[in-house]
Amino acid sequence: MNATELARVIETVGKDRGIKKEIIVSALEQAVLTAAQKKYGPNAILESHYSEDSGEIDLFLFKKVVEDDEEILDENQEIHLKAAHALDPDAQIGDELGIKEPADFGRIDAQTAKQVIFQKVRDAERDIIYNEYITRKGEIITGIARRIERGNLVIDLGKTDALLPRREIIPGEQFRPGDRVQAYLSDVVLTSRGPQIFLSRTSPEYLKKLFEMEVPEIRDEVIEIKGCAREAGARSKIAVFSNDRDIDPVGACVGMKGARVQTVIQELRGEKIDIIPWSDNDIMFVRSALQPADISSINVNERTRTMEIMVEDDQLSLAIGRKGQNVRLAAQLSGWRLDILSKSKLQKRTSEAVFALQNIDGVNDTMAHSLYQTGYNTVRQVAEANVEDLQKVPGYEEVEKATTLKTSAQTVIEMSGDLLSGTEHSDDDAGKFTAEPVEDNAKTQAEERLRQMMKEANNEEAPKDRPGDSE
Repeated sequence: MNATELARVIETVGKDRGIKKEIIVSALEQAVLTAAQKKYGPNAILESHYSEDSGEIDLFLFKKVVEDDEEILDENQEIHLKAAHALDPDAQIGDELGIKEPADFGRIDAQTAKQVIFQKVRDAERDIIYNEYITRKGEIITGIARRIERGNLVIDLGKTDALLPRREIIPGEQFRPGDRVQAYLSDVVLTSRGPQIFLSRTSPEYLKKLFEMEVPEIRDEVIEIKGCAREAGARSKIAVFSNDRDIDPVGACVGMKGARVQTVIQELRGEKIDIIPWSDNDIMFVRSALQPADISSINVNERTRTMEIMVEDDQLSLAIGRKGQNVRLAAQLSGWRLDILSKSKLQKRTSEAVFALQNIDGVNDTMAHSLYQTGYNTVRQVAEANVEDLQKVPGYEEVEKATTLKTSAQTVIEMSGDLLSGTEHSDDDAGKFTAEPVEDNAKTQAEERLRQMMKEANNEEAPKDRPGDSE
């Protein structure tokens, strides 16, 4: 390859693959150096440089200048003074003289150089892809479905492929080769095979981004999405808040005749979406989160961060939702443990608890109700409580009264066991539905998904599925 051809190759590869000229030149220099090292031996001191003027790779072999009468042990490492003077009149004994060598190597050396160049170019391409997509992490991207590989759907993004794991596909979805796929870029990981891009269509963050695309007020930060709880393919709840009193956050997200939310629903294959107004008042927020059910009353226990919610008997199934979905999403969204009870069940439970608490010496009906409303349902709970906590009960603010109450409750336990003390797991709990909040829900789910994605991506033994299969 002459100088003109080499310069043209450098320019062409740089343009076609988007690689900087310096990287290609470095790859060529390294390739020549690697091939030359095989020819001249591992102990030879070599340098290679690309000359902009000549358009060639110059190779230099450095030799130590020795006395003329000294025996040369390795011609690739030493040179006599007389021969050195022919190349450089100023050469002296002990100098390291760089001698330009012809870069003509055999077929094997040329193959080695070729491999080095290809490896350098591949590494550069991987860095370019990683740097491009790591900055797009958290965005929605679009690609074309290509094939199923080890259970994952491979998405062609143009420059590279991405993985949409089976568990990140909305239940019931099916993709065929050539289908357009839109997803949330959840992570970019550097592996031995290059950057691995992971996508998701089930992440709560994907739902947020879809609303951000459809609602200009969210992009402009006039409206904020304060929370999101999602069971992909079935139902989701998002809490929105407006920084402008004149703009209704729910109405803005719904859009004229529901146009905005319908666009999101269509992209999520008919997933039901509840848009609720966010409030810093937890009770009001939970009421909104449990819509469309009507809530009769809410009893709050700050100590256990639990809300006991009473609904009319005909509202119980609506509040709980299909398979507990409504209350479960409300608990995730609010961060509170929610206990749903029908009015008849709650009245029965309250009367039984108040009756049991009156077995404590000095506790009348009014004081029993105070204890119950503060979160003490049984005599045993009172007996095991800290005096400081009991002081929060109205009527027992003084240390002496709280201490006496605790002592009296302990006496009831000692004398009657659980017969009069009541137990936390009474029969009426069968009529209660409890939903636990998920701590840092979005982060926990994302971390779990990533661990599963990496496991699936590296599972060489997993069977290959046909395109279009999904859970």
